[in-house]
Amino acid sequence: MNFYILTLFPEMVEQTFHTSIMKRAAENDLISLEAVNIRDFSENKHMKVDDYPYGGGAGMVMQPGPVYSAYESIKEKAKGARVVYMTPQGKVFNQKMAEELAQEENLIFLCGHYEGIDERVLEEIVTDEVSIGDYVLTGGELPALVMMDAIGRLVPGVLNNDVSAEIESFHDNLLEYPQYTRPVTWHEKEVPSVLLSGHHGNVEKWRREKSIERTLAKRPDLLKDANLDKKEQQYLAKLKEANK
Repeated sequence: MNFYILTLFPEMVEQTFHTSIMKRAAENDLISLEAVNIRDFSENKHMKVDDYPYGGGAGMVMQPGPVYSAYESIKEKAKGARVVYMTPQGKVFNQKMAEELAQEENLIFLCGHYEGIDERVLEEIVTDEVSIGDYVLTGGELPALVMMDAIGRLVPGVLNNDVSAEIESFHDNLLEYPQYTRPVTWHEKEVPSVLLSGHHGNVEKWRREKSIERTLAKRPDLLKDANLDKKEQQYLAKLKEANK
C-alpha cells in the first residue's frame, strides 16, 4: 500500500506517520508514505499558494495551480490512485470504507487549509470526498492521518496478529467485547469465569453476546447492518424486550 499526501505541512504528516506500528510496517516495506509539499509548486516568488476569494468573504482560498502541479508530480507513479479530499462535506469515514480503500495499491490524500481549495481543481482531480466527523479542523492532515492509520493496519502483515484486525470493534458492525488480563482479581473485581474455562466455544459465544449488548447500549444505530445469525438475532430481541 502506497500513500501519497498533498499538503502544506509534510513534516507534520511524516513525524506522526513514522511512529509505532506504521513505522514498523514502512520499515518492512508493507506500506509507504510520500508527502508532497504543495508550496513547492507555488507560482510566485513568495511561495504563496492562496489568494482572496472571488465574491468576497472571510479568509483565503488555495489556488488551483499549485495543487494541480503537486498532483501531476506523482500522477504517474501513483497510477490509478483514488484522490481523497478531506472535507467536512464528504461522506463520513467508517470501517467499511477503510476495508474498501485497503484493497487499493495507491491512495492520494489532498489536504486543504484556509477556507478551502478552488473548486475547479477539485472537480479535475478528486475522486472521493471524505469527512472524519461533523466538525471543522484547521486542515486536512489530521483526518488524513486517521484514515491512513485505519487503512494501513488492514494491510496483510502490518499487525503482528492479523486476526485482531478482523475481530475488534465494528467487525460485523458490532462493538468489541470487554477485554481482561492478569491479575484474575483486581479491586475485588473478578475476570468472568467463562474466560478462564478454556472452552473456546463458550468463550466465543460470551464474546458475541457481550458485543451485541455493548452495541445496543452504546451504538444501537450500528445494529441495523449487523451480521447476526438466527440465535444472535433472538438474543438481541430478548435484550430489547428487557430494556423496554
